[in-house]
Amino acid sequence: MTMNKDKLRGRIESKEPPRPDQVEKIQAYLSKKYQAPVDLTWQAAPDLSQGFILTLGSEVYDWTPKGKLDQLKAQLDQVPLQEGDYLPLLKDKYSSWQPEAKASQRGVVEEVGDSLAVLSGLDHVEYGETIEFSTGTRGMVMDLQKDAVTAIIFGEDDEIYEGSLARRTGKNAGLPVGEGLKGRIINALGTPLDGGEEIIPQDYYPIEYKAPAILDRAPIHRPLHTGILAIDSMFPIGRGQRELIIGDRQTGKTAIALDTIVNQKDQDVLCIYVAIGQKASSVGRLAEELKAQGAMDYTTIVLASAGETAAMQYIAPYAGCAIGEYFMKTGRDVLIIYDDLSKHAVAYRSISLLMGRSPGREAYPGDIFYLHSRLLERSGQLSSEKGGGSMTALPIVETQSGDVSAYVPTNIISITDGQIFLESKLFFAGQRPAVNVGLSVSRVGGAAQTPAMKKASSSLRLDLAQYREMEVFTQFSSDLDADTRALLAYGASLMEILRQEEYKPRSQHKQIISLLVALNHLLTGLDREDIRPALDQVVAYFEREEGLLMEALDRGQGLDETRKAAILEKAKDFLEGLS
Repeated sequence: MTMNKDKLRGRIESKEPPRPDQVEKIQAYLSKKYQAPVDLTWQAAPDLSQGFILTLGSEVYDWTPKGKLDQLKAQLDQVPLQEGDYLPLLKDKYSSWQPEAKASQRGVVEEVGDSLAVLSGLDHVEYGETIEFSTGTRGMVMDLQKDAVTAIIFGEDDEIYEGSLARRTGKNAGLPVGEGLKGRIINALGTPLDGGEEIIPQDYYPIEYKAPAILDRAPIHRPLHTGILAIDSMFPIGRGQRELIIGDRQTGKTAIALDTIVNQKDQDVLCIYVAIGQKASSVGRLAEELKAQGAMDYTTIVLASAGETAAMQYIAPYAGCAIGEYFMKTGRDVLIIYDDLSKHAVAYRSISLLMGRSPGREAYPGDIFYLHSRLLERSGQLSSEKGGGSMTALPIVETQSGDVSAYVPTNIISITDGQIFLESKLFFAGQRPAVNVGLSVSRVGGAAQTPAMKKASSSLRLDLAQYREMEVFTQFSSDLDADTRALLAYGASLMEILRQEEYKPRSQHKQIISLLVALNHLLTGLDREDIRPALDQVVAYFEREEGLLMEALDRGQGLDETRKAAILEKAKDFLEGLS
């Protein structure tokens, strides 16, 4: 505000000059509010047919019909929309509404470009607050300086120029959430991208929100089945866990995430897939495949494509997390996939370098670790007092030539509860999913595994480790003894049962039967190409003859020694009958 000997100076804009008594009334109101005398000048504004606009420093009082309508709109926006007749709520809000002398703070754009705007005049704006430009485009404050603030622009900046105005909204950046988001493709602001009908929101959630406190959480103990044998048996994921999927480009990272989504059908888990920096056409094909698998009904896709600005790619994972939090806090289980955080880090690096922040290791700013930790820490298992909901996060990170020691991968490995490492060598050798048993780990472990699966897979990791070690030592040997050949044949049968086609998740009973048969050496006498067909026939036999047992295994009931021996005896007899 402009001061002259402790006097505030303001300006009234209107079509006709105000009367002296009107000026005195306005001066008395402002002097009481700001505890200082106010000097007002008048400026003709022929475009204002009614009312006036009062400017006092960076604060603006809009007492025109448009300003009053904006106040009414803000009031109506607070009415929670719902399916059915909500007109009585709107009428009630309208009938009780009276315009108020509210000041809105406005700033002036000093610089604009690369989806960033530097503004002056927003003296009291907060970090993360949404601002609205005169064009209607919105942005979010990302940097606070002494005389200016920098905001990222959500959309194109073609119509924003130096001298353009922007106003505070008083709201943190967020998006509308609700049940209508299920089955939809939206952008990071909640706008539908699939051409479907308008989404009716039920609440508004900020994209940045503090993570649940320790006392609001409960231990992770319920499994989230991926349907992938290599993961469910050796690296189990619990509801509320954060498990990193990491590997080079084109090694099947997204395939694992999508198989996990498909496997949540009829499991009462809502899924959110956040696509960051991907081709919109690729995400469209992905959505069609999910629809074909019957998985789109419980899935929301948040898309910030490669063609969108770095600002939209930056807020996309936070927007997806806000949607997940809404469902989690209603007591439901959520699975969220960030594909991928490598591109998210690059988007943030671009924004930071344009804002003039000092680059650090690999040109990333020093707060890149905090960027992802405050995102992933919002996942977890809530206590029963907080509704008992959960949000499981599967972030995806791309490595270069298998280098897990790079800056962003090491950061996210240290944040998450384990990682599934996909190896290029295994992938190109046809071992898919290409899970590296040695570098993968789940720090939740058996706490999120059913007793039957825990018992069936007890020796799998050790046996595979011995096989991989023996395979390396004997790859150049031509004369092998019988024990070594038997060990290699056994290991090869284990690797074969771990092979799995995309979009074909396996049920718990199929996984358990497969492990029992393979780990008890019932498949070692078969040729490698005959292992999976024979195993499919064994499983089909048990599904046909032992339906109640299969249902019990799916429910996670224990596998005692008597039941285990009976399964092995029947499987052995069946396989002998095939030969």
